[in-house]
Amino acid sequence: MNEQRARQLDTDTCEWWRGSVIYQIYPRSFADSNGDGVGDLAGITAHLEHVASLGVDAVWLSPFFTSPMRDFGYDIADFCDVDPVFGTLADFDALIARAHQLGLRVLIDQVYSHSSDQHLWFKESRSSRDNPKADWYVWADPKADGSPPTNWQSVFGGPAWTWDARRGQYYLHNFLREQPDLNFHNPEVQDATLATAKFWLDRGVDGFRLDALNFSMHDPELRDNPPAPDTGKRRTRSFDFQQHIYNQSHADIPRFLERIRALTDSYGGRFTVAEVGGPTPEAEMHAFTRGEARLNSAYSFAFLYADRLTPALVRDSAAVWPAEPGMGWPSWAFENHDAPRALSRWVEAAHRGAFARTKMLLLLALRGNAILFQGEELGLTQVDIGFADLQDPEAIANWPLTLSRDGVRTPLPWQADAPALGFTSGKPWLPVGPDHAALAVDRQEADPQSLLNLTRRLIALRHSSPALMSGSITVHEAGEALLIFERRAPGQTLLCVFNLGADSIALPEHLRGRRIVQAVNGATLAQLPPFAGLIAE
Repeated sequence: MNEQRARQLDTDTCEWWRGSVIYQIYPRSFADSNGDGVGDLAGITAHLEHVASLGVDAVWLSPFFTSPMRDFGYDIADFCDVDPVFGTLADFDALIARAHQLGLRVLIDQVYSHSSDQHLWFKESRSSRDNPKADWYVWADPKADGSPPTNWQSVFGGPAWTWDARRGQYYLHNFLREQPDLNFHNPEVQDATLATAKFWLDRGVDGFRLDALNFSMHDPELRDNPPAPDTGKRRTRSFDFQQHIYNQSHADIPRFLERIRALTDSYGGRFTVAEVGGPTPEAEMHAFTRGEARLNSAYSFAFLYADRLTPALVRDSAAVWPAEPGMGWPSWAFENHDAPRALSRWVEAAHRGAFARTKMLLLLALRGNAILFQGEELGLTQVDIGFADLQDPEAIANWPLTLSRDGVRTPLPWQADAPALGFTSGKPWLPVGPDHAALAVDRQEADPQSLLNLTRRLIALRHSSPALMSGSITVHEAGEALLIFERRAPGQTLLCVFNLGADSIALPEHLRGRRIVQAVNGATLAQLPPFAGLIAE
């Protein structure tokens, strides 16, 4: 089977990604090969058979590039090299080769909105106002009173401007002060960035996730952001007090994306997906993916920070991506490296086992690409990280009011009875989850009814079903707990029925008489127990 998939990787240049299942790997926490407590590329390569056994189409690697690690790899000091903590370029080449041998495509993060302040580009840019890279970053003079040029606020809190005495100017950073924003209004910056993309494409990567893409261009007029209306929710960051009209989401971003798409298309069979955050990202996601000249897909945040998984949320999210000419293709995730584990957000502890099964069935039944975060196939929960063990700069700055991202980034449990659950022979960079031993890979491998083995069956079902891979979606019912939608492709119609509540639901008689293709938690076409679901044709 893997040999057949590998042959397809060599020849298939069609839209392999449409309806695909993508497995996100956070390298620091996947597997450590050398005992230093931090996951690395060699550790990933050694465990790729686990990923391939799920039946996924691709892996997405979070940043592994040279970095001071102020934001754990999202502050890049060299876009074209591997940080020593993760290994070498030779280790990356070995990972690519092994993944392709197993029939897995490899996607990597590209962080285009900013670099590290340790990048050679920034060191040159800050050295004077007339050097060759003086305009590669966003610099501005102070106001007459010496204060920052605008009222823009950083995502991590505080002003988005830092004073630099050498230039006698402020520089913009939408994130940490150690992450200065690149000036993508400058064609030279675009050219240099595309050169880094080409570097990785030449090494064999199959596509890119483009991080923080809507922060890649600012308003050159440097207008102040207006205040955000008070919604009654507690605001823990100064960033949350503004409407982010001028420090992000510039209208020229899609033109740069067309340059990225032209490059990736020249290699054939490559995939691009945009990360677009914010309270109302739909217009940008559509703009970034519209037509055939921009990105292939956009990565939706609709579920990542939702307090509850409700039928209405599924209905409204699906409605954003109608199957119309020129409309882009969505990518869905319930968890990632920045968002708390869904099982800890969406359901009480007593129901987590049942909910994990229905959640997986739902994710793999949605129209769009499905992205699994490492450990989601095991049903991992959010880990409560004490202040002394915190690594996340945002959580440290806003403790205890901002939920730490560290709680979802804890090491993957490979062996229930091994030290550090088999992640490392040393001390792990974050504590392992106290309840994760029972969810370890080796325990679930031995249990035919485990979530791990169910995930494999559900991914296989998705791949065998034209309706689930690329068919249309029509939501028929989105009540308090009952969700019913239809997936349809030529020659196949599937009914997807879910109970997202803790009480049983009796189903109407007109649904009966169909053949159940897959059911979880005792679901039938007559009765849905709590947190049960099924697919029928």
